Amino acid sequence: MSSAVSEAPVVDGPRSRALVGVLAFGGIVVALQQTSVIPLIPQFPSLLDASAADTTWIVTATLLAGAVATPMVGRLADMFGKRRMLLICLAMLVVGSVVGALSTSLVPLVVGRAIQGLATGVIPLGISLMRDSLPAERLGSATASMSASLGVGGALGLPLSALIAQSLDWHLLFWASAGLGVVVLALVVLLVPESPQRAGGRFDGLGAVLLSAALVCVLLVVSKGNSWGWGDPLTLTLLVVGVVALGAWGAWELRTPQPLVDLRVSRRRQVLLTNSASAVFGFSMFAMSLVFPQLLQLPASTGYGLGQSILVAGLVLAPGGLCMMAMSPVSARITNASGPRTTLMLGAVVVAVGYGLGVLFHSEVWHLVACSIVVSSGVGLAYGAMPSLVMAAVPVTQTAAANSLNNLARAIGTSTASAVAGVLLAALTTSVAGMTVPSEGAFILVMGLGGLTALVALAITAFIPPRKTPEETTAAAVPQPARAHPAPAGGAGDAGSPAPRARPLVTGTVHRAGVPVATAVLTVVATDGHELGRARSGEGGRFAVERSGPGRSRLLVVQSSGAAHARFLGDGADHLDLDLDHGPDHGPGGLPSRTDAGRPRPGEHGDADLVR
Repeated sequence: MSSAVSEAPVVDGPRSRALVGVLAFGGIVVALQQTSVIPLIPQFPSLLDASAADTTWIVTATLLAGAVATPMVGRLADMFGKRRMLLICLAMLVVGSVVGALSTSLVPLVVGRAIQGLATGVIPLGISLMRDSLPAERLGSATASMSASLGVGGALGLPLSALIAQSLDWHLLFWASAGLGVVVLALVVLLVPESPQRAGGRFDGLGAVLLSAALVCVLLVVSKGNSWGWGDPLTLTLLVVGVVALGAWGAWELRTPQPLVDLRVSRRRQVLLTNSASAVFGFSMFAMSLVFPQLLQLPASTGYGLGQSILVAGLVLAPGGLCMMAMSPVSARITNASGPRTTLMLGAVVVAVGYGLGVLFHSEVWHLVACSIVVSSGVGLAYGAMPSLVMAAVPVTQTAAANSLNNLARAIGTSTASAVAGVLLAALTTSVAGMTVPSEGAFILVMGLGGLTALVALAITAFIPPRKTPEETTAAAVPQPARAHPAPAGGAGDAGSPAPRARPLVTGTVHRAGVPVATAVLTVVATDGHELGRARSGEGGRFAVERSGPGRSRLLVVQSSGAAHARFLGDGADHLDLDLDHGPDHGPGGLPSRTDAGRPRPGEHGDADLVR
């Protein structure tokens, strides 16, 4: 096989709570540094003796670096270790923060912010480590907490940075970020184990270059198009180059055997629709952050501004961030009961309701606090469900890359929201006391778009296939009633019997000495050794291995407690109840040991069944 998979050590009890807490704290720290400079943007031109247009690169550099680094970090994590890449990302956060703290001019500060952006992959890496290390019953709530940490850090970063900006030296923002980064680094070293899951292979250098070029060009157009002019030659040139580079990248990824992003997996219906919904939902989430602070700080003389300080504006969003984290266990419970698709759809409805309230009521501070809480609660529900949808549809060895791509989709959505809102707020203005400010209609329109995009995400999610119950999955794999046991490969019982489209490769249960094994890794491979599908046994030892590639004459490899076992399969889907303590002479449920896996008894299988 092209990938090496080992069973990850399961972390349970107090250690699991410590692992989730450390990884979620790391996500909050990374999100804090992403938003901490926003209240300082109006002050940076005077602080750094630079133009207002140039100082916007302090935000843009982080955005571009994070977008480029995230898919690469995900692939490298699958190849060389998720904890290793997590430590590297955190080290970049510390280095970038120190560079920013020592900066007294624009260029070194932009460089420091770009280095900080390389830490963006911490959140998808944390989710991937949770998948590899936690028991199935803990995974839903843990990934929901990790995913919500992005919003929590963003909400808390605004009031904290506003407080420092009003009364302290702005360099303290970067020193605080560096100190928190060091704390997270130490906690990860002490409490987070490395995952043994490895995808192997080579790094796709050409794919990385093409994707980087495409993302940089497209995101520059999105973030700078409003200030440069949408018809400016530079804007149009970057857009064309970005589109061409993106097309070339897609064509290359489909041709190369070891792609940076496996588009064959990414275009699976569940993955593609989830990422599409994530991008649209990213737009919806960020609209609130663009509207509420401005409404709060505009002078009351406008008739709709609330005349509050920058600190109050930040504090208004803080309760929403806390609610986002509080909704993580709720998201997990809904997912466990009804599936992540239902959770994501419910989150979209809640967000749309929150923006609807904002459109109708925005004349008091408490109105915006209430709207922020409702919108953030919906975001917490939705963001907790997205990783579950993605991970349920990708192989274990592509977890980090798939989560990174989903994180990138969200980032593209938020960047687009910033661009669209910037255009609308600049175009729809009014004059008050000699000042030109965005009109009330502009704010209402942006909030309306936030609600509308939430409904678009709801519509996209509705097309994601609903989760099957274990009984439905097992029933789909059981042969016709007239045949009590699966027919051998190529047997007459299979002739002319096409398999249902959604039929798994193999389903069943895994036991050891009669006790269900809930964390075994099961891999189905073809005769040439390439992987056909992979799954992990869950509650009661049940498993269902879905097909992820073409091939016939399969071998089932079961990995548990550091040992590997194998079982030859027929060409049709089988239902197997496996006992890891039984050898090949113990009946159909027995599994040969590693040393016997390649040596079936004479006449038991043809040569085509041997794994090379």
